[in-house]
Amino acid sequence: MTEPKHPPVTENPWRALRRYTDARIGLGRAGVSLPTSELLAFQLAHARARDAVHFPLDLGALLAALADLGPIGGRAEPLVVNSQADDRLTYLQRPDLGRRLSDAGRQALTTAQGDDEPGPDLALVVVDGLSSAAVQANVAPFLTCLLPALAQQARAMTLAPLTIVQQGRVAIGDEIGALLRARMVVVLIGERPGLSSPDSLGIYLTFGPHAGLSDAHRNCISNVRPAGLSFEDASQRLLYLIREADRLKLSGVGLKDRTEEVVIESGLGRRNFLID
Repeated sequence: MTEPKHPPVTENPWRALRRYTDARIGLGRAGVSLPTSELLAFQLAHARARDAVHFPLDLGALLAALADLGPIGGRAEPLVVNSQADDRLTYLQRPDLGRRLSDAGRQALTTAQGDDEPGPDLALVVVDGLSSAAVQANVAPFLTCLLPALAQQARAMTLAPLTIVQQGRVAIGDEIGALLRARMVVVLIGERPGLSSPDSLGIYLTFGPHAGLSDAHRNCISNVRPAGLSFEDASQRLLYLIREADRLKLSGVGLKDRTEEVVIESGLGRRNFLID
């Protein structure tokens, strides 16, 4: 059987750059249309992104994965609370309800920290957010990297009990941090899925948390996942921000992430194909 004189798919010379990015570039064409394989890949990615938004968090599986980490903040099991959004549809339609705790959740956190106990330095909060898949896959491996490194810091930091929030948004961490009387709060949340990243975990740090703070008071580390920012790199970046927030007594726009500058000055880290 002879090969066709002209192959059905016309290759795009930009395709060679795809090894550097998940972006859909250099797809080629079949006539005036996309190749069938690329169209099917796009539809699959879109379906995965929709599933990440709509599928509920498998709380039992997450608790089982976190059990291997041992007690956090003196408590064997995490505190599990809900936002004021009663279900997933309400959560998606009413972002404001996802930013505040339910009455039961507020009561549980109020009693979790005794009035006679000193407030902890740091509260860790896990929130399902807009991608339960990101939380399911990445939270336990990330904490496996973070907690031992946190324990080795020059200044030992006390931890509040780990809190898990269902139907929550980023800002709910500020209310939780205030109720636990924590000096800082770290929120691990499923980010809004992209077509190449339905399982991306976001990390938000706030110093002096209390309800009503804006995004300007938070530092963000995004795209934490095996195909993005590694757990080791993300934990080291977060530790730097925690140390600086503790030293400067602030977070957000006043706290700059200078971890990249340290890597460049020391000559360490990955090489950039744009400047090789």
